[in-house]
Amino acid sequence: MKISVILCTYNRARGLPKALESVALSMVPDFVDWEVLIVDNNSSDQTRQVAGEYCHRFPSRFRYIFESRQGKSIALNTGIHASNAEILAFMDDDVEVDHAWLYSLTKPLMNETWSGVGGRILSEPGFVPPKWMETTSRYALAPLAVFDRGTEAGKLSEAPFGTNMAFRKEMFSKHGGFRTDLGPQPGSEIRSEDTEFGERLLVRGERFFYEPSAIVYHSVPRERIRKPYFLRWWYDKARAETRQDGIPRDTKWYILGVPLYLFRRLCVWTFLWWFAFNPGKRFSCKLNVWRIAGVVKECHALSVQGSRDKNGIAQDIGASPANPSK
Repeated sequence: MKISVILCTYNRARGLPKALESVALSMVPDFVDWEVLIVDNNSSDQTRQVAGEYCHRFPSRFRYIFESRQGKSIALNTGIHASNAEILAFMDDDVEVDHAWLYSLTKPLMNETWSGVGGRILSEPGFVPPKWMETTSRYALAPLAVFDRGTEAGKLSEAPFGTNMAFRKEMFSKHGGFRTDLGPQPGSEIRSEDTEFGERLLVRGERFFYEPSAIVYHSVPRERIRKPYFLRWWYDKARAETRQDGIPRDTKWYILGVPLYLFRRLCVWTFLWWFAFNPGKRFSCKLNVWRIAGVVKECHALSVQGSRDKNGIAQDIGASPANPSK
């Protein structure tokens, strides 16, 4: 069995060694052939030099790829195309992986029952959420890339997060690559390229496994523990989901392409935000206002786009491994 770990990076030369060092220390059985593909997405800092050091130290483990076309999904599709492995694992450039992470994550794929695997993503040790941050709901810490479905392994009925997931490579030739209209790119922080791909596979009948022993620790920089970051993240997340699913068609009433009921919801959550007393509840209501605003924004944008194309909204579901430049 051969595994490629795809790590896309952009201008994170200072933090990149921590991620590379952690994966370099992976404990993997001798019968497994594995490599790490460092996809440099047109960085202007010292990323090439940092990657080169690891390629020199571990020539059979690390491989450097430069992708000049900026965009996370473009870089991911380039990494997929460059790999000749049967299994592709994904990690980010701002994490530390557990020594057992790689084998724990990919082992379930030895069973042909499963097409993909997701593991646990935890905040870096020592992180304490501020009082305004509501932490009880399922996706409360999603802006910090936390994905924790407990300690029991089993079937996964939702898309895993991009920094701790693995798929059979054939999934990309079968279902297409990552959508290039999603994912961070110049001028846009709209993400969800990872969850869109996972949801696409689930809808088409593929099966995922949750492996809690595959653990990744995600960094929590100070600028992310601020309200403006959470507001922007959920606003962009709502735009991404609307871009993925299209304008809701569950009503007859629209204004400028936006379902009329969204304005009503916007008013309700604004009222709750203004009059909530508990800090966590108050900010949670404010987040809902930003989410709905994101849906409104994207519905209008899709409506304008649709008016230019009588055949519907064109969607780029990414490149196949045979043509990553699509």
